[in-house]
Amino acid sequence: MSQSLKQIAKSLRDAQNITRAKEAQSSDVKVQLVYAFNGNGKTRLSREFKELIAPKEEETEIKALYYNAFTEDLFYWDNDLDGDTDRKLIIRPNNFTSLVLKDLGQEPNIVETFQHYTSDNLTPTFNEEYTTKNEKDEDVTIPAYSEVTFSIDRGDDDNIPNAKISKGEESNFIWCVFYSLLDQVIEALNTVELDDRATDKFNNLEYIFIDDPVSSLDDSHLIELAVNIAELIKSSQSELKFIITTHNPLFFNVLYNEFKKPKFKKYILSSLEDGNFELVNHNNDSPFSYHLHVFSTLMDTAISENIEKYHFHLLRNVLEKTATFLNYDDWGELIRKTPLEDETPYVKRILNITSHSKHSGEESRIIEEGDKRIFKRILKDIIETFNFNIDTTSINI
Repeated sequence: MSQSLKQIAKSLRDAQNITRAKEAQSSDVKVQLVYAFNGNGKTRLSREFKELIAPKEEETEIKALYYNAFTEDLFYWDNDLDGDTDRKLIIRPNNFTSLVLKDLGQEPNIVETFQHYTSDNLTPTFNEEYTTKNEKDEDVTIPAYSEVTFSIDRGDDDNIPNAKISKGEESNFIWCVFYSLLDQVIEALNTVELDDRATDKFNNLEYIFIDDPVSSLDDSHLIELAVNIAELIKSSQSELKFIITTHNPLFFNVLYNEFKKPKFKKYILSSLEDGNFELVNHNNDSPFSYHLHVFSTLMDTAISENIEKYHFHLLRNVLEKTATFLNYDDWGELIRKTPLEDETPYVKRILNITSHSKHSGEESRIIEEGDKRIFKRILKDIIETFNFNIDTTSINI
């Protein structure tokens, strides 16, 4: 059903579990898990949900906490372009990090968690308050916990201070800041007596919304992260509710297996041609199959012929995963098993160019008719050659 993101946000807020009994009973849903491809509205959904639960003009108490792309925007690099030595991650003034670092004193836990997912030799250090000079030679006070530097310990005298970490490590670090807050929130709300809680700041908290926490981890750490999140959420004994969105099928499946009915729901979010969206219940008792979902998306695309550049990327992605599953060294070997065997070099070139363009001229969303035909042929031949249980008769080549 076509809906706006605002309508979908309301459906997530109002989600109920209906028990099967002589008299049906409803209960709140504790955890809602949403899968969507990148660019299909996950981050915008989190913003709509925020406006629904805690509009900015009414934001007098904390009703919801969020982790999304806007959380990462609170951090940016000062690369010291003049001296190229004093590189540091700057934290924009905000209530979130102030709460985590100043009020809750979570610096040690953040460092420990970050090093667990990266390396013990990579150490983040938050600044203490200090005074420096601005361009007018005036004294300027830099507040504590407004900067982070990273050092790499090589085990000898050649240590690296003020190192510039990768984008993936940066994303990981920011997630660790949020994770430490999440841990404190659940611990506080698990204390029933209000007067006994370490802080009263979360007394009115209703929702935690997590959008794609870390996408740069390897599979083993990603699985561990998903399990840790699930265990932390399952330890929550309060009425706190959780919504998690992700584009990562492995992350989705691990969480799927960690949470059980009846207070758990899972969905697939898709964008529609009319500019609206569709949130579909994933009611199967088996975990979500990324392959089948991608094939379904590609089939719809091939039939409608509304083929865009990113569909080639999806096609290549599913070919790579199919090749791995079937123990082929290269996805091109799949093409050689199909009627397109003689055109394998051309097919690989088309998929490589359209899914990994390096030139600005290739960034156009417009796909030529010849490339659309080859897209449909690849999809049809792969499905039929490897006996996927998918009807391809509607693909018009």
